[in-house]
Amino acid sequence: MATVVIMPKQGQSVESCILTEMKKKKGDTVVVGDVLFSYETDKASFEEIAQVRGTVLELFFLDGDEIPVLTNVLVIGNPGESTEGLRPFGGKSSSATGKETRAMKGWPLAKTERSEESLTTTKQSLSINDVSGKQSPVSPRARILADKHAVQAEWLVGTGPHGRVIARDVQMAIAAMPKTTPLAKTIIKETGAPLPENGSGLAGTVKAVDVGVKSQAFTSDSVIKPLTNMRKMIAKAMHASLLNSAQLTHHLGADARNLLYARKSIKKAMLDGYPTDITINDFVCFAVIQALKEFPNINAHFLGDSMRLFSNIHLGIAVDTERGLMVPTVRNADKLSLQGLSHQLKEVSNACKNGGIVPDLLSPEVASFTVSNLGAYGVEMFTPVINLPQVAILGVNTIIPRPKDLGDGVYGFIPYLGLSLTYDHRAIDGSEATRFVKQVAIEIEDIDFYI
Repeated sequence: MATVVIMPKQGQSVESCILTEMKKKKGDTVVVGDVLFSYETDKASFEEIAQVRGTVLELFFLDGDEIPVLTNVLVIGNPGESTEGLRPFGGKSSSATGKETRAMKGWPLAKTERSEESLTTTKQSLSINDVSGKQSPVSPRARILADKHAVQAEWLVGTGPHGRVIARDVQMAIAAMPKTTPLAKTIIKETGAPLPENGSGLAGTVKAVDVGVKSQAFTSDSVIKPLTNMRKMIAKAMHASLLNSAQLTHHLGADARNLLYARKSIKKAMLDGYPTDITINDFVCFAVIQALKEFPNINAHFLGDSMRLFSNIHLGIAVDTERGLMVPTVRNADKLSLQGLSHQLKEVSNACKNGGIVPDLLSPEVASFTVSNLGAYGVEMFTPVINLPQVAILGVNTIIPRPKDLGDGVYGFIPYLGLSLTYDHRAIDGSEATRFVKQVAIEIEDIDFYI
């Protein structure tokens, strides 16, 4: 009996995935353990492994397609078996490849298959959204297509669920666009400049000068590198955070002598069989959790006219990966011992780096507070950006020696750990933010109490 392979559902918040590469083709032999295809969500990559052996009877999608979760992707079975009724979106024929199939799947039609009426509708939709000033949600596949053709997809009227802009909308917008030179497209991508209805070139072709940038500004010794999907998501989130909140940062130092002593003690204990390599970052995160217990207003989300206060602490931790910055969450971190927290932080960090993190854990709505540690890079002070709707984020800096009054007029240099708390002033007053970061410092200075 033929076996259908579906697009897995990677977390409750994931509605669709991008098929990055189909590893098999129709007619290939498959054994258990073979990689069938790779796919990705906004921030994580995965591979689908064959669970049965047989022959690839049918493939329903191509590389780059956005596929709803739980949708049939391919069929494995014995040669000659029927795949009738297994094609997604109600397809009737496994060999259909024309206009009917693409329309059935909701894929964009070729330019030659679109009517003048559809192009007119697209132009009307573009003008309606421009007037309304509202941006539309954009599907990942539509985003890729829009970026390729320098279309500002957010301003299109979406025909997908809940007004979402899908690939078909972008294709129609492309057909309605005036002819544009490659350099003009590049400038639009890089600067976000609007596309005029008519250009100064032949037959109304839009040239570089028509989008407000002189071509001389682009020299031959430069290379334009497109942003990855993940980089675009990060850029959008960071811009939205700064645009939609009142952020302020307080900087404060914590005496790190006990912290360094605790770290040294752990290293020594591991030689005698201590099971957990507790890092400085683990100690700091544990101290943050103790401080958050004293300041519930910091362990919260700002909702505009109300606050969501959490009874448990769900700690987000910034992780540097090859694909970019990820912020996974350790749920119910306040219920963990120091060893347990250390294990959980390492587990989510490694999952991010190897592409196995559960996508739901990357949502900023899942965490109630975030820690970003740049101390290992030698950063002495920085301003972290809040992961909205959280109300604050703590930046952890490197340890540097600073003078301190040791009493009786004697001064000495002691190690200090820099702390940078960015908070949303709409939700938190400066005095409360100061008391909180001071409490974090106190917990760090008393960290040997917990080991």
